[in-house]
Amino acid sequence: MKPDSKSSPQSEPQELKEALHLNKLILESAGEGIYGIDLEGMTTFINPAAEKMTGYSAQEMIDNCQHKLVHHSRPDGTPYPQEECPIYAAFRKGKVFHTSEEVFWRKDGTPFPVEYVSTPIYENMKLKGAVVVFKDLTERKRAEEEIQCLRRQLELENAYLNEEVLDAQAYGDIIGGSPALETLLRQIAMVGPTDASVLITGESGTGKELVAREIHNRSSRSSRTMIKVNCASIPKELYESEFFGHVKGAFTGAIKDRAGRFQLADGGTLFLDEIGEVPLDLQSKLLRVLQEGTFERIGDEKTLQADVRIIAATNRSLKEEVETKRFRQDLYYRLNVFPIEVPPLRSRKEDIPMLASSFLELASRKLKLPLPKLTQANMIALQGYDWPGNVRELQNVIERAVITSRSGKVSFNLAKENKQYPAAKAKQADAKVSILTEEEMKLRDRENILNALNQCNWKITGTDGAAEQLAMKPTTLHSKIKKMGLKRPS
Repeated sequence: MKPDSKSSPQSEPQELKEALHLNKLILESAGEGIYGIDLEGMTTFINPAAEKMTGYSAQEMIDNCQHKLVHHSRPDGTPYPQEECPIYAAFRKGKVFHTSEEVFWRKDGTPFPVEYVSTPIYENMKLKGAVVVFKDLTERKRAEEEIQCLRRQLELENAYLNEEVLDAQAYGDIIGGSPALETLLRQIAMVGPTDASVLITGESGTGKELVAREIHNRSSRSSRTMIKVNCASIPKELYESEFFGHVKGAFTGAIKDRAGRFQLADGGTLFLDEIGEVPLDLQSKLLRVLQEGTFERIGDEKTLQADVRIIAATNRSLKEEVETKRFRQDLYYRLNVFPIEVPPLRSRKEDIPMLASSFLELASRKLKLPLPKLTQANMIALQGYDWPGNVRELQNVIERAVITSRSGKVSFNLAKENKQYPAAKAKQADAKVSILTEEEMKLRDRENILNALNQCNWKITGTDGAAEQLAMKPTTLHSKIKKMGLKRPS
């Protein structure tokens, strides 16, 4: 009779050896950390992945208390008693425990976040210990923190955009084709793609913020929001909070954490409008952020970092402010890496027709009013005014004209506008102006009337007639034509 080959006593030890060897290979190849503990909490085995993660060798772990070695404290460093440990509870209560908000401690004393499952081990229906399978969550936590950081940044930027009213953005891009403006645009094209600090100077109302936005839009940071700070509108006691933020309870009225403008602008551009208004005692803190890229919120010991490009603007002469000790010289040089001066509107009057037409359409759309028509006489009036309030004044005048226009006709009261800008008018008093003789005035008047007549094909009265274009009565125009001896070309 042949022996049963399936249950041959001689083959069982060999099969057992192979099974044990296979189990060993599985344990050694597993990517998760695995170790076993007995009913006393002593380590019975440990795989290579667990050795690598904890820094302990198998020789150091086996027959030693696993809890004292790698699980003795909570994430905040406070002691973790064995009686509260889920790993021990597995073999004491005979239940499987899964945890993902704890840390294990390495041999070098540093913690790492873990997710683990502690499963009881039975032999002949009796508890013998537990096996723990764990993962190092360091990379996952880092990725989650980065996602949370990006989410917070987007939330901050959205909150900022909801709060901020961007008047300049509502009026489109820089408009015009004058030589002065072409020079400005060449400067923007040069400095835009770089990360250099820019100092924009120019009179009030020239469009310094528009220039700043155009620089930002041409930079590698254009996908982020350009954060604006109007330094002239911040109360002195709130400057530091506005720039750097504060934590809840830092001072009376600090009812919640608040991000400062540097934190909001991280990775993007910070536009410091009216930089000359920053108090002298805060300028050193501002300089530190620009040089080192670090700052602290009020009431917070944690140092934050900010990767920010600075664009500053002022209508003051910062050089004079430095000479009079009202502005730090080192901060001035840090800001003035690439200076740009925005020309006043009176030095680029060629751009007035394009600007006026654009503002007219935008104002009409914004106010939901009919679009009036600008006549040649309107344009001559606009170009004959010196615009001490610059582009902003022109914008306001056009918007007011849209509101007051009747029957599609536009009129301006620029004499009244002059009274609103006495300081700017005084600045221009010493400037050289072109003075015309009486004969030259007559020639200019004659040329203007001829231009209107030719443009209207010598139609004098009615809609689109020369009289309407020149904003004068038809009888007055007939009289002037006769007096000047003007005749329609054959």
